[in-house]
Amino acid sequence: MFCKGFPVGPFAANCYLLGCESTMRLAVIDPGGSPGRIVEAAGEAGFTIDYILNTHGHLDHVGANGAVKQASGALILIAAPDAPMLTSPGRQLAGLLLQGSGGPPADRLLADGDTVNVGDLVLRVILTPGHTPGSACFLVDDDLLFTGDTLFNGSVGRTDLSGGCWEDLIASIREKLLPLGDGVRVLPGHGEATSIGQERCSNPFLRG
Repeated sequence: MFCKGFPVGPFAANCYLLGCESTMRLAVIDPGGSPGRIVEAAGEAGFTIDYILNTHGHLDHVGANGAVKQASGALILIAAPDAPMLTSPGRQLAGLLLQGSGGPPADRLLADGDTVNVGDLVLRVILTPGHTPGSACFLVDDDLLFTGDTLFNGSVGRTDLSGGCWEDLIASIREKLLPLGDGVRVLPGHGEATSIGQERCSNPFLRG
């Protein structure tokens, strides 16, 4: 498995390149900006981009969807409840201090429990509403979890933006993510990597 992450855009959202080294196919997770860097990094590593996977529809995670799609022909995938955000600047921004003009629509709508094959890698879609109605996490080989803005190292996603719900967010984490097991590595949408075990023990928002 190939996995490379780096921050993009004015909010330093983490963009991840997830590739299958036996087939050299790759998914870009949350291309929020810097499309040239994303496409260049994939090409330098020898991968072909098949998919753009969005954990949710905020601009700092989808801002480069159009440019990456144009450069690679990749298909855009997002959970169905957040799909309208992709083409609506107002819904994309949701109170963020950014400018946007909307982007291309989704090519495939995802639901809880769906799977996405990136070469020989299998990603399972875990719908985790709370930060947005259609926030989703992607679990790879029961070992690696991309959490977008649902769960961070020492924190959780904000719910004061349009469509956010604190009760839904905490329920999503407790009922869908924590049961995955302490050894699962977590790659969040902002900040440093962590693990389910670390967050279970030390995340102040998950105590009690």
